[in-house]
Parts: sequence; C-alpha cells; structure tokens
Amino acid sequence: MIKQVAFGLVFSSLLGVSLTSCTNQPAEKKEEVEHNPASQTIPEESKDLIGRWDLTVDKAGKSVPSWLEIKLSGFSTLVGAWVGDSGSSRPVSHIKLVDGKFSFAIPPQWEGTEGDFIIEGELAAGGLKGTISNSAGEKYSFTGVKAPYLNRVGEVAWGESINLFNGTDLAGWKPSNENNKWVVKEGILTNESAGANLITEQKFEDFKLSVEFKYPEGSNSGLYLRGRYEVQIEDSPKDRHPGSLYFGAVYGFLAPNAMANLAANEWQTMDITLVGRLVTIVVNGKTVINQQEIPGITGGALDSNEGEPGPIYIQGDHGPIEFRKISITPAK
Repeated sequence: MIKQVAFGLVFSSLLGVSLTSCTNQPAEKKEEVEHNPASQTIPEESKDLIGRWDLTVDKAGKSVPSWLEIKLSGFSTLVGAWVGDSGSSRPVSHIKLVDGKFSFAIPPQWEGTEGDFIIEGELAAGGLKGTISNSAGEKYSFTGVKAPYLNRVGEVAWGESINLFNGTDLAGWKPSNENNKWVVKEGILTNESAGANLITEQKFEDFKLSVEFKYPEGSNSGLYLRGRYEVQIEDSPKDRHPGSLYFGAVYGFLAPNAMANLAANEWQTMDITLVGRLVTIVVNGKTVINQQEIPGITGGALDSNEGEPGPIYIQGDHGPIEFRKISITPAK
C-alpha cells in the first residue's frame, strides 16, 4: 500500500509539473497578415507591368486593336483581363512572370476554333511588346502603351446639339466596307440586313448621345462610343438577369441594373453621356448605368487610341435595325 501511495504521489507530482509547465508557457502568436490592397507591397519584378494597356496588333499587315489589364492578386499572383479584336473581355486567371517575360493562355470565344490563344510579352522602352499565337498556328506581334486615365476636372460645359442623321440620306456617315446595307426609307435610317458598320465622319471626345431605334425579333446591333466602346443593342429576353453581354450593357464590361428594353418592333430610346471614361446610360427613361468607369476598349473597336477623340459608329454586321433620331451634344 505504501509503495502504491508513493507511486501515486510521484506520478501526481510529475503530472502537476508537466501541467504547470504547459499552462505557464505563453501562447504562440501567429504573424498577422496584411489584407489591405491600398497598402499592398507590389513585387519589384511586376510593378511596372501592373495596369491597363492599349495594344496594337500587327495581324498579317493590318493593325488591329487589343487591350490588356494586369492586376496583383494577393502577395505575388498576377491576374487580369484581355480583349481581342472581336468578342468581349475575357478573364485571365493567372499571368506567369519569369525572368521579366509574362505569358498566359486564353480559351477561344467566338473564333470558332479549338485550342488556347497564347499571349507572351515583356516590357520594352516603357511599353509592351510581344506575340499572340492562335490555335490555327498563326502568330502575330503586338506593341502596347499604358492606357490613359481620362480623368476630367470640373463641371462639363455643353455645346450645341447636332443632328447626326438628317432624315434624308447618309450625309456625314461612311460605311466600313463595300457591303453596305444602310439606306434611308421614308425618313428612317435602315440597316436592311447584316453588312457594313456605319461610321460618322466627325469625331467626338465627351458628349451626350440621344437615339431612337427599333429592331426586329432576334436582331443584334450596338453603338460604339468614340469608335471604341460598344453599348449593346439586341433583342434580349426580358426575363434574363441583367448582364454585361445583354441590352444596355457596355459590352463585356458593365452590366445594366435592369433589363429596361421593350419588345422587338417597338420604338425605344437610349441616352448616353460619356465624360472621360465615365458613362451614364438611360434606356426608355430608366437609368441603368450611372457614371460607371469603362475599363477599356471592347471587341470590334476601330482602334485602341483611347486618349483621342473618335466617331460614333453603329454596328451593322450583325442584324437589321432602324433609327429615326440620332443627335449628339458635344462638350465645349
């Protein structure tokens, strides 16, 4: 019995010492991780790449526009978005950066081909240079410059309103190619079927654009602001959730807050104000986008020279549409 008691006291003593030593130890502190993007430390090797880039691609001797955004996700991962010469903005889940050269892959969209596009590039004299390889084995070179912020200071002073469509003919407009399907019938500007786009001869910077239009069932068109940013016009079903590819959107970038379009074959109105990159879109009296920033050019842009004035152009290569009013009020 004595031996058992002694053993128990020794065991208890040891256990007590052990417990005491554990409880007296200070809890190990975990290192706090900073999650504030405003104070993020940008890795030295990627700091000059991060931002938005206006690209120009040499596509078999023809200059076509493109666009790229590179962003930092977390501590060192680069992500972004890319716009080709057609289609909408495409998300880039990972941009690899090795020895000063970046690369990423983009799956096909409306190209009708299989296999990824591979974009490779690097910094060069303050800009970008690189190549785009498609699934058909074609390879094109590109150059890029940092996109301008287009910030405006102060209130806008507006000039006099201009009727871009005179109700009689195509004066002040030019088709994008010889397959022109635009005519004027009984005072209505009509695109009879898919053909050329219609572009104003005059260029504009900041403006208020007002149009009245209608389209047949299933048709698709759009208005390009400065020839670079498409506002989508299409026969979108009213029961869809608003999205960046549907009626009233800035194609691929900005979704309207509601599907405010009317039925096919009804006259509709759209009022668009563009100041710098900030756009407001009012559809049939409802504001669906309010002073939102357009990040970059959309597919189908005439060029990627975002700091310059550009024309208004109406997409005519998708389907028929009619306009009975097109007026613009430029900023002074």
